[in-house]
Amino acid sequence: MGAPHDVVIIGSGFGGIGMAIRLRQAGVVDLVVLEKAGGLGGTWRDNTYPGAACDVPSHLYSFSFERKTDWSRRFPPQEEILGYLWHCARKYEVLPRIRFGTEVTGAEWDEAESAWRVSTSSGVVAARVLVSACGQLNRAVLPEIEGRDSFAGAAFHSSRWDHGVDLRGKRVAVVGTGASAIQIVPELARAAGRLHVFQRSAPYVISKPDRPYRTWEKGVLRAVPGAYAVSRARIYAQFEARALGFVKYPKLMGLMAWRFRKSLGQGVQDAELRERLRPDYPMGCKRILLSDDYYPAFGEPHVELVTEAVARITADGVVTADGRAREVDAIVYATGFASTDFLAPMKIVGRGGRELGEAWRDGGASAHLGITVSGFPNLFLLYGPYTNLGHNSIIYMLESQFRYVVGCVEAMRRAGLDWIEVRPDVQDAFDRRMQELLRATVWNSGCRSWYMTEDGRIVNNWPGFTFAYRNATRRPAPGDFLRGRKGEGPRRERGNRTA
Repeated sequence: MGAPHDVVIIGSGFGGIGMAIRLRQAGVVDLVVLEKAGGLGGTWRDNTYPGAACDVPSHLYSFSFERKTDWSRRFPPQEEILGYLWHCARKYEVLPRIRFGTEVTGAEWDEAESAWRVSTSSGVVAARVLVSACGQLNRAVLPEIEGRDSFAGAAFHSSRWDHGVDLRGKRVAVVGTGASAIQIVPELARAAGRLHVFQRSAPYVISKPDRPYRTWEKGVLRAVPGAYAVSRARIYAQFEARALGFVKYPKLMGLMAWRFRKSLGQGVQDAELRERLRPDYPMGCKRILLSDDYYPAFGEPHVELVTEAVARITADGVVTADGRAREVDAIVYATGFASTDFLAPMKIVGRGGRELGEAWRDGGASAHLGITVSGFPNLFLLYGPYTNLGHNSIIYMLESQFRYVVGCVEAMRRAGLDWIEVRPDVQDAFDRRMQELLRATVWNSGCRSWYMTEDGRIVNNWPGFTFAYRNATRRPAPGDFLRGRKGEGPRRERGNRTA
């Protein structure tokens, strides 16, 4: 196994790459990034379906420390975002520290050595500090539909797109109408001979103000000092203002509901079809989606919206609850991800043999500031519980977490500590506060969403402004932690607590 590395990071998406860069800049040289796939990029590596793009503007969906002034569009496509991540990994010399094809199956805290023993497909790796950068949307979910495995044609999840299958002129079924589907459906409508879209719950779709950047605009961003910063700040302020509707005053969502009604009315001429595309829950309760061509796609004569529930899959098609069978050549499952499981299926065992999945089994996932978990020393989560957003860029949240983790690592180094661990009462107080705030948000207005556990507890989203999260994570509060050295029992760190 060898001597422990100073830091081991699991995952090489935005979280893993950005964390590695910031740790290197803080003087941490001995770090390793473990990546199960053959390339970096996380969700932007996996999701290569037609039309894949971001719904946050490019100037904000990028690292503040590595500005890109030549984005091709206001909302960047998948391949451009992936290229940006490869650029960052090369420029900041993270690439040589990534071990590709190394899947992490679990990790166990070694009390005697004050280190993590990380089990991988290539053996055991030891780490003084372990950072999970797995994200919330990496484990694809296939629906439990009778006969799903009996289908004789091509069938795949949207995040595992089979580019070897030519869908031009074919009969295609898309199951699901979430964030991926609203990008896929217009593309398939242009290619397929017949397209059936199976909708369980209608999404709110508003216009997407996307366009290519003009050559002169790129020139200004590149040459004029402060131009890029102004653009980024303007977009941030515009998006941040939406938090008022999501987390403070849900009635303000009526302003966005007007945009939805406008998009639906302009995109769909048939009144009966408009009604079937109209959601039956408050706007914002589920993720709001952006598209200018999703609704118009249903106006094409070869595109059908199916609102009857899928009853079963047969060898040659899809049968709905009304008994109608539709023969298809291919099925695309745009059915989302296991968003509330976080580190699963990895088995993480902390102090005293405590397993993380068991610790989270009853109340759902919980972590102080979404980053640290009591009973799991030197373990830090990126994009953990309570850190997802409905209104702004997750990159902003990740950069807040980078600073917090670096602060913890530097504090341990200065004090000569071997481990720190958030106090259980601090984590519990934070969790209670989150649940209290979440009760008043639009996400708790009566719908089921991927933000929730099976029992209806919201564990994904941050119930506030992103600048409030940045302030809360500006530096680790010493009084929030237990601390120790090898061979010593835990003792409380001196200093003030933060709420």
